[in-house]
Amino acid sequence: MLDFVNFTLLAVFIPTFFVVSITPGMCMTLSLSMGMSIGLKKTFYMMYGELIGVGLVATASVIGVATIMLKYPSIFLVLKYGGGAYLFYLGIQMWLSRGKMALSLDECNYNVSKKSLAIQGFITAIANPKGWAFFIALLPPFIDDKLPMTSQLIVLIFMILVLEFSCLIIYATGGKTLRKLLQNSSNVRLINKVAGILMMGIGIWLASS
Repeated sequence: MLDFVNFTLLAVFIPTFFVVSITPGMCMTLSLSMGMSIGLKKTFYMMYGELIGVGLVATASVIGVATIMLKYPSIFLVLKYGGGAYLFYLGIQMWLSRGKMALSLDECNYNVSKKSLAIQGFITAIANPKGWAFFIALLPPFIDDKLPMTSQLIVLIFMILVLEFSCLIIYATGGKTLRKLLQNSSNVRLINKVAGILMMGIGIWLASS
């Protein structure tokens, strides 16, 4: 008998979280921007960092760590403002067709560090207080107090990561498609400007959230 998770609640949770996840947000916009500027393959490294951050936030929200952190918002300040400023700086560089993430005419824009991409995704995921508040509100209703907490948490977080990853791929693929449609000698700068605007918007969004 499978008594480690409530499948009725899980059946409701999956479409609920998919709708929430597919809705444009900071992480999805970041995936779209990177898909456009550096392509789908390199964007995977940002996704890995983002998924680690999402898993951490979801776990901490369930066990109550988030409640403590939300009482001390100063914990987020360095991540919020520092991360936001860095993303805004990257956006400016991309707008100017400079930096390692800007698309160049010869497409030799693959020097950006895999580690830095993963860190960007991780910081974007954990530095948004709204994300913490969202998980605090969303997860408890889908946990059955009559069943083991650990097994339920594992299943829910696994589903969250699968759905989040799927949505990130959808957005990054959309960015890659836009890149292909626009990419020629006269539109490379336009790709950089669009991706740069998105990146600057994410930076402002993160800092002001």
